[in-house]
Amino acid sequence: MVKSRIDLKGFAIILLLTLLWGFNYPAIKVSNVGFSPIFNALLRSVVASFLGVAYCIVIKQPLFHRDMRLFHGFIVGMLFGLEFVCIYLGLFYTNASRAAILVNFSPFVVAIGAFLFLKEKLGITKITGLILAFLGAYLVFAGKPSTWNISMLKGDILEIGAAFLWGATTIYIKRYLAEKVHPINTFLYQLVFSIPIMFICAFVLEPKWILDINAAAIYAFAYSSVIVAFASYLVWFMLIHTYPVSELAVFTFLTPVFGVAFGAIFLGEQLTKGLIFGLLFVSAGIYLTNYRRVKA
Repeated sequence: MVKSRIDLKGFAIILLLTLLWGFNYPAIKVSNVGFSPIFNALLRSVVASFLGVAYCIVIKQPLFHRDMRLFHGFIVGMLFGLEFVCIYLGLFYTNASRAAILVNFSPFVVAIGAFLFLKEKLGITKITGLILAFLGAYLVFAGKPSTWNISMLKGDILEIGAAFLWGATTIYIKRYLAEKVHPINTFLYQLVFSIPIMFICAFVLEPKWILDINAAAIYAFAYSSVIVAFASYLVWFMLIHTYPVSELAVFTFLTPVFGVAFGAIFLGEQLTKGLIFGLLFVSAGIYLTNYRRVKA
């Protein structure tokens, strides 16, 4: 049943999802100990794709289309694959807490992209959110931890690249696939067609795929693959069929909050002033960029 507002049940679910997504950043860093980063992302897509195909078979939903939607699905998968190459490789170099903020810069990319390519208005609220976001990103870069080195800068840049690719993927989906395919097909296209691009990147860039397999790395990998890449995103697609997307999107500001908190708690990452204030500015920017005034 479609609902016009988020109720208590919807709020509880989105709160749980953002918590799971926030915890995913430390989990990726832990699983990167056992597997090389890009190969790690590749395995994640393979596992989640298998589960997604199984789900489609169960609900009797066709897996792929046979027209231009398949081509658009391939483009979406390629962008998605490159995004996660940047996320996983970036987390090999930078802290989970920094990545959680920088990757979630994507809503601002979407806002600008929607203005340029989808003719959506920005408005004073969105512009304010964009300004806060840029200030937040600057503060994250400026707030270097005591362990900072040039490799961390490399990781930060990769996470920013992932944010731009995530935003580009969202704009492409909205322009060419939204309301033209079942959400599970968009979900599956992203996963399945990301596999070839990830494989090529892993083959070219990573001479050794298996690093130091241990229990923690396996559990972290299972969490990222099954809980996050499959289950949480499947629930998210169900939510957007039930509740207004604009209201759901507002709550995504909680993801970097949880990401920073879990990075500090489980990985002992340093909470610099720049990181904390950057988090506040980026979270406020996400909220304002996605905020929609409710009409009476």
